[in-house]
Amino acid sequence: MRFLIWVGFLFLSHSVFAQTADLKVQINHASSDQGKILVLVFNSEKGFPESIDQAFQRLVLVPKNKKVEFTLENIPSGKYAITVLHDEDNNGKMSTSLMGFPQEKYGFSNNPKIYFGPPSFEKAAILLGRENKTVQINLR
Repeated sequence: MRFLIWVGFLFLSHSVFAQTADLKVQINHASSDQGKILVLVFNSEKGFPESIDQAFQRLVLVPKNKKVEFTLENIPSGKYAITVLHDEDNNGKMSTSLMGFPQEKYGFSNNPKIYFGPPSFEKAAILLGRENKTVQINLR
């Protein structure tokens, strides 16, 4: 009997103390409504910003009026960083010029300044706690 009470307490305490929230993401300034918006959500720096296999979540969305909006529901509290690519030509990757400069729009959570390569996970990281949060990503 004592064991059952203990197991019940553990189950109840886990559900009471588990912290989740919804993360609403608004992506603005797509080039057009052509192609797809590719989104990778990372919950650690491992694989950030482009390793599809190490992303916490992956989404493929269709832009409408040059923007996209979605909500990730019941996400555990923690740090998250988001990478976005407007794959306008539907080839599944970022198209670049002969010099290696991006030809398609892209963006990151926190809209960090971009110098010579992608930002670090920390610069793009969003801290999610118990409260629902909305973030805007402006494609460039």
